Amino acid sequence: MDMHTVVVGTSGTTADDVVAVARHGARVELSTAAVDALAASRLIVDALAAKPEPVYGVSTGFGALASRHISTELRAQLQRNIVRSHAAGMGPRVEREVVRALMFLRLKTVASGHTGVRPEVAQTMADVLNAGITPVVHEYGSLGCSGDLAPLSHCALTLMGEGEAEGPDGTVRPAGELLAAHGITPVELREKEGLALLNGTDGMLGMLVMALADLRNLYTSADITAALSLEALLGTEKVLAPELQAIRPHPGQGVSADNMLRVLAGSGLTGHHQDDAPRVQDAYSVRCAPQVNGAGRDTLDYAAVVAGRELASAVDNPVVLPDGRVESNGNFHGAPVAYVLDFLAIVAADLGSICERRTDRLLDKHRSHGLPPFLADDAGVDSGLMIAQYTQAALVSEMKRLAVPASADSIPSSAMQEDHVSMGWSAARKLRTAVDNLTRIVAVELYAATRAVELRAAEGLVPAPASQAAVAALRAAGAEGPGPDRFLAPDLAAADTFVREGRLVAAVEPVTGPLA
Repeated sequence: MDMHTVVVGTSGTTADDVVAVARHGARVELSTAAVDALAASRLIVDALAAKPEPVYGVSTGFGALASRHISTELRAQLQRNIVRSHAAGMGPRVEREVVRALMFLRLKTVASGHTGVRPEVAQTMADVLNAGITPVVHEYGSLGCSGDLAPLSHCALTLMGEGEAEGPDGTVRPAGELLAAHGITPVELREKEGLALLNGTDGMLGMLVMALADLRNLYTSADITAALSLEALLGTEKVLAPELQAIRPHPGQGVSADNMLRVLAGSGLTGHHQDDAPRVQDAYSVRCAPQVNGAGRDTLDYAAVVAGRELASAVDNPVVLPDGRVESNGNFHGAPVAYVLDFLAIVAADLGSICERRTDRLLDKHRSHGLPPFLADDAGVDSGLMIAQYTQAALVSEMKRLAVPASADSIPSSAMQEDHVSMGWSAARKLRTAVDNLTRIVAVELYAATRAVELRAAEGLVPAPASQAAVAALRAAGAEGPGPDRFLAPDLAAADTFVREGRLVAAVEPVTGPLA
């Protein structure tokens, strides 16, 4: 567990805070302002609960059952029941980091003072996170409207001491046992609190924030692999010139071109496109890398804007307003987040596609400008990287299927009360798979491009200093260089880990300076 502490206030939670808590085990504390806001909003809810007039979420049923007024003696049971009945997820468990993000982001909204939840409930949420207790949350159960209902319900169930959760040692046990072992008293929910713990876009938002962090690393890594492939193919770096990017001023394009230029600085391999087999232009997958990578970068920036707005939001229904009103609303609808999750799956698929095309070009003796077939040691006796490209192609094909938008679908629920839903959770789940696959695709291009660069160096051509640094670091990480055929899967796994952990970027930056 990281000893870093994230303080949750009434506002101001950042993407870095989410990653710190979800992935790195940062501790969570409530600010004094948050505790005061929680107490103030609770006074409003308590006052409304004491009135004879029904108020949605406070003294009524929920969804299609909102017309029933609930008597005072049944309201605690109502709050328990909504959590129990909505904890209806099925399928495999979702990842620990996703559940921690889910809980932390719900706490962030609760702490805003717009939900009417008591301070002690919020403190219990922080205590569960700090104890390393992770509720068991399942793959299926959210339609992304009225929030991520089933996933959040499984988290709320743990707060009540019910259901199952994973302890800090990784063992799944009854939640009540885990709370007791860490000295945490289960909460007894009061008016509105059960509903407030369920009604948010926290799962899809948490996965969006983490995907953005991963994709930023992957886009920088892909700029590096594109540069290595250009170098290995004896291409020209002239297409990367700043003046050419300036006349089509998409910001991401300029960033990617600059990254590639810095990786290629000092290369003795570039500029040989007029040698044995003269060519006026390199292939699109080489020449247009900044345009494709850059368009993806711009999409990441837009998605980050949406994520930032959602982080600044207090998503609940009903909400407590500063003037004391408690009003119903539709802010729980996940459409804004769902759209960008789908958009990211599209650009990730296209980045994977262009990486694979460069890999295939490196392996094809008719298009690789003098490299051996499949980069094999003794072609015919050795198959080289032939099947590594098959694996990469299979991943790209899967990426294309994952790019089909989930948000274009809607399925009505709750007796047609919830008749249009966002499917944002589904969009987030498939994006996580897409990011995993993209990492592997970039890793295969890296493995092929570094082998090709080494083969060029063996011919007497001198790679760029940054390329040499990338090759040396990858080899030190366990992915071996050119030679006779060997068991290839471990090398590809080493390259995957190397890219996934950001070590490719870290390897070249001492030479290039910080890359964007």
